[in-house]
Amino acid sequence: MLPRLTAAIKHLSLKLSSLAAARGQRDGEKKYGGPAEQPWQNGGQLAFSILNSLPDPALILDDFAVLLRGNNLARDVLGELRIGEHISRTTRNPELAAAIANAGQPGHREQFELVLHSPIERRLEGVATRFAPASKSETAATILVILQDLSERDALSRMRVEFVANASHELRTPLAVLTGFIETLAGPAKGDVAAQQRFLAIMAEQAARMTRLIDDLLALSRVEMRAHLAPTTIADLNLVAADAVEHLKPVASSDGIALVYQPLTAAAEIRGDHDELVQAVQNLVHNAIKYGRPAGSISVVVSHYGNRPGQLPSLQLSVTDDGPGIAPEHVPRLTERFYRVSTSFSREKGGTGLGLAIVKHIVTRHHGAIHIASKVGIGSTFTLSFPSV
Repeated sequence: MLPRLTAAIKHLSLKLSSLAAARGQRDGEKKYGGPAEQPWQNGGQLAFSILNSLPDPALILDDFAVLLRGNNLARDVLGELRIGEHISRTTRNPELAAAIANAGQPGHREQFELVLHSPIERRLEGVATRFAPASKSETAATILVILQDLSERDALSRMRVEFVANASHELRTPLAVLTGFIETLAGPAKGDVAAQQRFLAIMAEQAARMTRLIDDLLALSRVEMRAHLAPTTIADLNLVAADAVEHLKPVASSDGIALVYQPLTAAAEIRGDHDELVQAVQNLVHNAIKYGRPAGSISVVVSHYGNRPGQLPSLQLSVTDDGPGIAPEHVPRLTERFYRVSTSFSREKGGTGLGLAIVKHIVTRHHGAIHIASKVGIGSTFTLSFPSV
């Protein structure tokens, strides 16, 4: 963090010096009367633009801890900035107050950490730096505070740890089964043909389970790698749904499930990656086949929604089953990695717990949204919505 904040401080210091020089040339070394006439207060839009050019939340205070300026990022983190009032009117955080008080000599950087609990919990690291008066005509020093929000980094770190732990746990069970049966086949069951056939079938099932898990992990990794790259091609949701349904019709038929597809009568074009969208819809339909009612029905529907006057209607694709449904407490967590309503039932059906996480990442990359509606005993509907072209 320190190199990034140091660079920001140097950048702001140069801007401050330029601003002070410009004021001195323009005002003929006019004598200022105290903090109320500091350049950061009277610099107007230029001062505000300089602060907003920084990549992190930043505050400018005077020697008395009166807030002179703050950028938009600081407002996002701290809420309302009370300019012209003591910093305690903006935030009463004791760590920040102590850092401002301990800034010390000009050029000294006082590092600190603070946790904000409102409006949402955030963990931040910061540096408070005292600058000497920009010119002889000024009497008060300026204190620059730069904050860096570590909340997202912490969340990603926790996610990585949980992901590795979950993936290891998911692989450990089939590996243990394979190891145990290999030892049995090499030992006690060495001459037992019937046992060998039974054990080999179980081993093949466990190997297939590991293959599915690895395939889903690779798919999720590929989607995440492209998460920041917005799609540049055009995809038609009618064609996306048709391809997904065509691929899975044999699977549905083998389970006695009727798979019905209802396209939009007009073109359903969005900005998107056809193959990724097909993968997302296939995951939803495959889940409906696995967890839906035996010999039931599944419908895949492409439609308009939100048709407001003067606006292009958005598009949605929904997958509905008539299965047992999902209890309300599970619905918000369904798109989490490795989350299952019933772990044993999911494994029995060959689920990896990653299918809906992949769907969520694909939909997010396409600037869309996923909505899940379910009633126990009636069925579930998974709806993907996207802005139309």
